[in-house]
Order: sequence, then C-alpha cells, then structure tokens
Amino acid sequence: MRLSFKPYNLQLRHVFTVASNSRTVTPDVQVEITCEGVTGYGEASMPPYLGESVQTVVEFLQKVNLEQFHDPFRMEDILAYVDAVASGNTAAKASIDIALHDLVGKLLNVPWYKIWGLDKEKAPSTTYTIGIDTATVVKEKTAEVAGKFNILKVKLGRDNDKEIIAAIREVSSLPIAVDANQGWTDKEYALDMIHWLQEQGVVMIEQPMSKLQLDDIAWLTEQSPLPIFADESVQRLSDVEMMKGVFSGINIKLMKCTGMREAWKMVTLARALGLKVMIGCMTETSCAVSAAAQLSPVADFADLDGNLLISNDCFAGMKIVQGKITLNDLPGIGVRKL
Repeated sequence: MRLSFKPYNLQLRHVFTVASNSRTVTPDVQVEITCEGVTGYGEASMPPYLGESVQTVVEFLQKVNLEQFHDPFRMEDILAYVDAVASGNTAAKASIDIALHDLVGKLLNVPWYKIWGLDKEKAPSTTYTIGIDTATVVKEKTAEVAGKFNILKVKLGRDNDKEIIAAIREVSSLPIAVDANQGWTDKEYALDMIHWLQEQGVVMIEQPMSKLQLDDIAWLTEQSPLPIFADESVQRLSDVEMMKGVFSGINIKLMKCTGMREAWKMVTLARALGLKVMIGCMTETSCAVSAAAQLSPVADFADLDGNLLISNDCFAGMKIVQGKITLNDLPGIGVRKL
C-alpha cells in the first residue's frame, strides 16, 4: 500500500465563531492510500482546539510505513500499528483510517453502512450550525437556509446567548440544538439557561461546561429537562465509560477518535452503557463528512454539515435532502473526487 498526502486549506463561507475563538480558514491535509490500482481518500481537519497543525500531521504521516502491509483487509493490525506510531495526533490517524476504509470498501464494492449492516433510511436529519455573531448576522444566516433544514445548531457560551436565540426565533421556529462549547462556568446559571432554552424550543445541549467540571455536569444532567451531550469531555473509546452518569450521551467525531474503526466501537459501547449517540464533524470536505455519515443511521442526533460551511469542497459525497442525511451507494465512504 502506498500513502500520499498534501496540505489543503478549507475556506469558510462565513467567519466561524465559538465561545473560545473565531476563524475564516481551517487547515486540512488530504490523504490517499493506493493498492492494486484502487485509491482510498481520507483527510485530517484541524480546528484550533485539537492542538494539531499541518506541520504535526505531515510529520506524523511521514513516520507511517504502510508499504509493510500487503493486505488492506488486515484493518485491525494496520490501524493498531498507526495508532502506536505516536501518541495523540488523532486527526492525522483519522486521515489514514478514513482512506483505508474507503479503499477496503472499494475493493469489496460495498459502502460501509452496508458492511456494518445499517439501514440508510434510518439516517437522521442533520443540524445546520450557526456560529456566535451579532443578532443581525445570526438572523441573516438563519434566513439563508430557510426551508433547507429540519433542525438548527447554535453556538452559545458568551454574554449574548439569549440575544442570539431571540434573533433566531424572529425568523425560524425550527427545533434548536445548542452547543455551549464549555462556555458556562456556574451550574446554577447553566440550569436556569437550560430551562429558558427549553421554553424557546431547544431540544438538546452539548458540552455546557468545562470538561474539567464533571461533577457539576453530572449534577446538571440529573436536573436538566433536556439531554446533555459530551463533546470536549469525550475523545476516544477509553473515555466513553467515564461519561455514564455524567452526560446523557456523547458526540463522536472522527477527528477526535482516530476515525471510523474506533467510532464504531464507541457507538457499540455507548449503547451498552445506555448513552445516546450523536455523530458530529469539524469543518471538513465531503470526504470526512461522508465517512462519518456512514455511521449516522445509528445516531440519535447528527451534526454533519461541515462540508456545507466551506466554499472549496473538493469531493462530492453524501447529500442533505430536505434536511435529512442521504447516503448514496458508492462503495467505501461514498465519495468521488471533483
């Protein structure tokens, strides 16, 4: 197997603001694995909080020797080797994992949702994300996507939370998922906000407080009328068991958990522990978003709009049709390169 890669900057359609930062570009590395004349595609997307960069991803990928493997179907051995090359580097590892899954699916001529035995008709609607901004801009962003989605996702966690929700409610009555990105610090304040948000048609809350405040979050989850999902608090499979009794569910992202192999294991463990499941993404091309979408039929919530937030997508893959994730029957992760 031959591994190749190149940097690729993702250009955001709008300034993207969350509780901790704003950006107009997300660094990315595009990856290919070729075997027997067939190429699998993957990518590493690196938003600031992951702590990775183009340099760290490239340095990691340069250490990986896939030429020692002649059978791409030995996925467990290959990906265990990749994981052991260095600690961390989860987005870099995910890029190889996604490309390998794409390659193997193509060699089998089957999409991964079928390999996992899933029904693509059970894929949920995706949220569409609106970042923190002024009330005027928030209304404009909401109006732009009127009639295209069935649920919105709103970033909160600063001092204008109620203003943002009120602005959205001036132009839309859609259900809302809220992501506070660890922005609330006091559990009593957070609970008051959640009760108010429920009255505004909010249906779930993601990472309301710091990942270090697990006791406060456990109290909040017990008191909350809405389900509370972990994002920054859960990265990999080893974190999932600790989320039981603290959160209602977990948000699984390929860039955090090293890819599709571990994401599938996380889904299985979460369900066994009675936790709800959300499948999320970063700002990514249709490559990584389509890979994550292969898991979406098992999800309670999905946030797979990262490709819609960029203006230079270099792949075509899964589509959003009337707000719903719609998987195609292309083999592997279901993409073609543009």
